[in-house]
Amino acid sequence: MKGNQKDSSEKPIWDRSSSSTSIPGIWSLTRPGPKLMVWLICFIVFTYIIYMLKLVSTSRSCDDSIPFVSAVSTNASSNVSSSSVSSRRQDWEEEEAVDEPTDLQHVVFGIAASSKLWKQRKEYIKIWYKPKHMRGYVWLDKEVKKSLNDDNEDDEDLLPPVKISGDTAYFPYTNKQGQRSALRISRIVSEMMRLGLENVRWFVMGDDDTVFVTDNLIRVLRKYDHEQMYYIGSLSESHLQNIFFSYGMAYGGGGFAISYPLAKALSKMQDRCIQRYPALYGSDDRMQACMAELGVPLTKELGFHQYDVYGNLFGLLAAHPVTPFVSMHHLDVVEPIFPNMTRVRALNKLTSPMKLDSAGLLQQSICYDKYKSWTISVSWGYAVQIFRGVFSPREMEMPSRTFLNWYKRADYTAYAFNTRPVSRNPCQKPFVFYMSSTKFDPQLNTTVSEYSRHRVKHPSCRWKMTNPAEINTIVVYKKPDPHLWERSPRRNCCRVLQTKRNNTLWINVGVCRAGEVTEVK
Repeated sequence: MKGNQKDSSEKPIWDRSSSSTSIPGIWSLTRPGPKLMVWLICFIVFTYIIYMLKLVSTSRSCDDSIPFVSAVSTNASSNVSSSSVSSRRQDWEEEEAVDEPTDLQHVVFGIAASSKLWKQRKEYIKIWYKPKHMRGYVWLDKEVKKSLNDDNEDDEDLLPPVKISGDTAYFPYTNKQGQRSALRISRIVSEMMRLGLENVRWFVMGDDDTVFVTDNLIRVLRKYDHEQMYYIGSLSESHLQNIFFSYGMAYGGGGFAISYPLAKALSKMQDRCIQRYPALYGSDDRMQACMAELGVPLTKELGFHQYDVYGNLFGLLAAHPVTPFVSMHHLDVVEPIFPNMTRVRALNKLTSPMKLDSAGLLQQSICYDKYKSWTISVSWGYAVQIFRGVFSPREMEMPSRTFLNWYKRADYTAYAFNTRPVSRNPCQKPFVFYMSSTKFDPQLNTTVSEYSRHRVKHPSCRWKMTNPAEINTIVVYKKPDPHLWERSPRRNCCRVLQTKRNNTLWINVGVCRAGEVTEVK
């Protein structure tokens, strides 16, 4: 009993003195084994190392926004970090690519050509195609053999690469008035699609006698979302042509554009599609038939010109609609656009103002000289006309009938647009001044173009007004306006400038001022 009492009385003493002198006693009684101590120390050291590594890996450099990865970090964390950075950069690049405006690098041209006419038709392609800045292919029915006497040895450096169209012998063709070449031409877009070209937004079709104003083509294409299905082009000038074929068909000679998603869908079904239409005449209507099966309508842009006419294009070019001038076709059929020179030389002449202000090329302006009672029509970069008397803008906007219908027995009612006679009175026959030179004046920051009178015989006139024959030269000042078509469509205004030189007329052309109206005051 006493021993028990002693033991019970000593226990409280140990508890009270456990914080001071009795610590050795406690350690001696409760000390863990050596292995437990080693594990405890290892755990503390490992926790400290992990903490320090985490602290270092999450710290940032003062000069760089990319997280710093410690050299002692694991390979897994390094791979994750680098892959996340690269993925973010890739996303940024893709966003920039999507936001980048459409340019020539995003367009691929498909040019339908014939081996029989290749020697002369390739000269038209040289006028507008720039191999270093464009992508495209000429598609022939068969290879053209080079003659030993061919002077143009450097053609390959000035022209697109030539490809031979695929065999179409297994496709049915029953139209007795047409040619089987329509089958291969209709498949050019699909064949280009299968080339696997990168960074393509639009495929643009044309013929070997088509001339494009590529700057204006890009201006038109930028209006549309290339990630959607678009079929862009224009109709024929002949109402009968549009009736026989379709008012919903883009004419291939004037050129048409197909967006990449539409071309992709077309390439998957076109071979099946054209087998269902053996009786169609050409490639254009076969293409439109497949577009109808895909449910994609024609988006009309009036700047694509088929020019299904004969004779002189002057009336059409001098009264161009208020839209970018994109293309022209049938250049072997119509007369040269400038008199007294070959077709190719005349077209090359038009490239001079095209380089200075492609947006304003052929755009019509109408103004009046109220002191002389003249009506003046400016087709910038091409021609200026002076008429005796006053003509309303409504009448001046109509092309004069200097050309003939594609169907020679048809009269002027067979056009798909309004026209007017060249003159209703001998005194109203226009005096025409063709562009002779163009230049850019850096001091005035404007283009200066000169137009010389086309000297042809005019009928006698007894009207008591100043004779336009007294004018030999017209000088037109116009500031380049590359953003013209980014605004709402509106015809430019022109103003007759006063001068002391009786044989020269000075005109200023530009954006209409506030409140400015084309009228005789």
